[in-house]
Amino acid sequence: METTEREFEFAERTSKKQPFDKRLILHMLDQIELGVPRRDLMEQYGVSELSLIRWMKKFGRQPIGPKRYTNDLKRSVVRAVQDGMSAYRAGNTFDISCGTVSRWVREYKGENTELSSPKPDDMAKNKPVDPKEAEILALKKALEYANLKIRALDTMIDIAEEQLKIDIRKKSGAKRS
Repeated sequence: METTEREFEFAERTSKKQPFDKRLILHMLDQIELGVPRRDLMEQYGVSELSLIRWMKKFGRQPIGPKRYTNDLKRSVVRAVQDGMSAYRAGNTFDISCGTVSRWVREYKGENTELSSPKPDDMAKNKPVDPKEAEILALKKALEYANLKIRALDTMIDIAEEQLKIDIRKKSGAKRS
């Protein structure tokens, strides 16, 4: 049995005010999903880019425009890269472009520096001579570590509240049961 390619038939437009045939619209959207460049379809059928975008939104086809990513996903990708995964591999794993992953790593680098612990080299350079100064320095380091831990826990609570959609923190006016 022989397969023949069927020519697509649609109603021709007689004026620019006449609407496009719905079969033609669906055909063009199918072509876009198959990978035909939009520019080619616009030239071939005399359609504006705005009309194509509107049809794609209306008929629920592939998303258009830049993708929107949550901050949680961004942090997860950045954490994966900082833990040793390459930006290319993280991009493939999370279905994100390598350039976007690299940009996120640069953006979140400043955010993560405030949560990083002090380096041992910095502590070795500043050796106090007086025991009281050593105790003050140790207390300062302990306070810095405690504040770091509080910030990390607050961040974890914020992320958990956002992902789980429940309130974790105690309300100030809460009554005992």
